[in-house]
Amino acid sequence: MKTPTNGGLKSVAKISVVPMIAATYFMVAGGPYGLEDIVQKTGYAATLLILVITPLLWSLPTAMMVSELATAIPEEGGFYIWVRRGMGRFWGFQETWLTLAGSVFEMALYPNLCIDYIGQFMPGLVAGHRGLILGFAMIAICTAWNVLGVRSVGEGSVWLNVALLAPFVALTILALGHGRAESVAPVPLRHADLLGGVLIAMWNYMGWDNLSTIAGEVETPQRTYSRAMFGAVLLVVVSYLIPVGAIARTGIDPNRWTTGGWVDIGQIVGGETLAIAIALAGVIGAIGSFGALMLSFTRLPLVMAEDGYLPRIFALRDARTGAPWVAILACAILWAICFPLGFEKSLILDVLLTGLSILLEFWALVTLRVREPELARPFRVPGGMAGAVAIGVPPLALMVAAFARNRTEQVGSTNELVIGIAVIAAGVGLYFLSRLFGRKQKV
Repeated sequence: MKTPTNGGLKSVAKISVVPMIAATYFMVAGGPYGLEDIVQKTGYAATLLILVITPLLWSLPTAMMVSELATAIPEEGGFYIWVRRGMGRFWGFQETWLTLAGSVFEMALYPNLCIDYIGQFMPGLVAGHRGLILGFAMIAICTAWNVLGVRSVGEGSVWLNVALLAPFVALTILALGHGRAESVAPVPLRHADLLGGVLIAMWNYMGWDNLSTIAGEVETPQRTYSRAMFGAVLLVVVSYLIPVGAIARTGIDPNRWTTGGWVDIGQIVGGETLAIAIALAGVIGAIGSFGALMLSFTRLPLVMAEDGYLPRIFALRDARTGAPWVAILACAILWAICFPLGFEKSLILDVLLTGLSILLEFWALVTLRVREPELARPFRVPGGMAGAVAIGVPPLALMVAAFARNRTEQVGSTNELVIGIAVIAAGVGLYFLSRLFGRKQKV
């Protein structure tokens, strides 16, 4: 029934362009949710400007980098393989550690979001321990979904995208015909914070490299990745800009936008039915994002096991679907343990861990241009070596600005930057411990 990771992949169902766009959309966006605080901090005009500029400085360079590396090196493990090949085993390990450590905070978020949105229209269903039960049920459903294989997750993501975005299409149409709901006069912002809005936008535009980890399960990856990347960028930008722009036209006070505020906006514009539909879409977005990110993250223990950093059992795949079932179950158990701890989305930690891993990928892009100039690159970042270096500068600048703005952010009584540095240092120690473990395995 079960086979090692390096067997049987040619015969299993693989993912194509449209399902890849849908899965990438969930990994990056999961709907327009999360934009509410940008509107509150910066107002409508600045929000629309931020939502246009941020993908130009952050998403487009990352999509170009991923397109070149994924089409040149279409191997399972994606960004781990790129960094290891370009910069050596130590940095490849750090790339994976940063991603998996960040996933603890990332993946604990979605069950909590699912419960929050269910509670907005059925509060009794999430009262007491029932909320925890629903969260565990969501994790179990997404685990079973992933065990069914990459095609199942990709095709399911297409239908979930349709269900997720349908209420926002209705909201946009109603808002455009709604007229101005309130005074035309500009309303002063009570929580003005331009850099804070940029940081939130960075979070909402993160995740473009995640689908690279399943390269061995992609149909004709040399062509598919670049098309999927740019298709997903377009879908994310459009699904962010159009609803916010339509609501801006109504004149609703931007100070009324709070976390989860899309439901309240739906109530104002379309009544209770639309508000419930948007809340249900929030549940769909949480499930879709958790399931798609599980697809990405669970390939990392698999390739780490192949390289001797983890026990070989993590490299087992299902013979029929090709899914790394042991890695999927292990990650699901870890995230289920973390979910009740109530981790909230910690922006500075996520930007620090994810941002550093992305910067390593940009550096791998440059080092591979130097070390392997003859490597076939079906998609190549234009501009030669200067172009490869230049596209990494805007993401670096955004990260520096984010840290300047949020270096004193706290988790309880502890500075988040200190926590992030401790996580990074742990990765260095774990590398040498894993090397010792690998040598003992070979003895």
